[in-house]
Amino acid sequence: MKLLIIEDNLDLMQGMKEYLSSESYYCEVTPKVETALEKIKLYDYDCILLDISLPDGNGLTILKKLKELNKQDGVIIISAKDSLDDKLLGLEIGADDYLTKPFHLAELSMRIRAVIRRRQFNGNNLVQLGGLTIDTVEKTVLFNKKPVEQLSRKEFELLLLFVSSPNRVLSKGAIAEHLAGDHADMFDNFDFVYAHVKNLKKKLKKAGCAGTVQTVYGMGYKFNVE
Repeated sequence: MKLLIIEDNLDLMQGMKEYLSSESYYCEVTPKVETALEKIKLYDYDCILLDISLPDGNGLTILKKLKELNKQDGVIIISAKDSLDDKLLGLEIGADDYLTKPFHLAELSMRIRAVIRRRQFNGNNLVQLGGLTIDTVEKTVLFNKKPVEQLSRKEFELLLLFVSSPNRVLSKGAIAEHLAGDHADMFDNFDFVYAHVKNLKKKLKKAGCAGTVQTVYGMGYKFNVE
């Protein structure tokens, strides 16, 4: 799961990044509206953590741009402002939640999970598709009620990406962006995508779930569900 943290308090930004990275989120950070606008135009995020008061502008500008671009990224406003007007305006523009500073990082993580569940999996912790049961909290996978070999962090993220887009071809570029964020451009090829897909397919096949992830030559991969 990929997050964008937009926060000008560098200590808080780093603290959130370290904690959420330990919770298996891939985190990108920026303290400025200008950079954030560039990122949301280029990339998709599962959830954006958005401070309103930023050194080069108002964070609500980013919310308005997301709406203008018809993006589906989840958004949690994180701000020292505790006024009802700010909260209502942010929610009206398109934010999913509002968290007032100071806050506990464990609560932030819980709020993020709730936003992602609502947006991608209709609020469920358990995702069931094609005989697979995926626990998005415990990060475990069953096939026909039997455990699948423990997936790595990237393999689990890849599986969630596939099940959120069943029967849809996902390009290697889209998968690379999901797994590596804006660092995807640093790779000369998509060998790392191939390696993660290969390992995921091997573990699913070992559990009796062969053929679910299909290679579409010249295009990418798709998750087959009859």
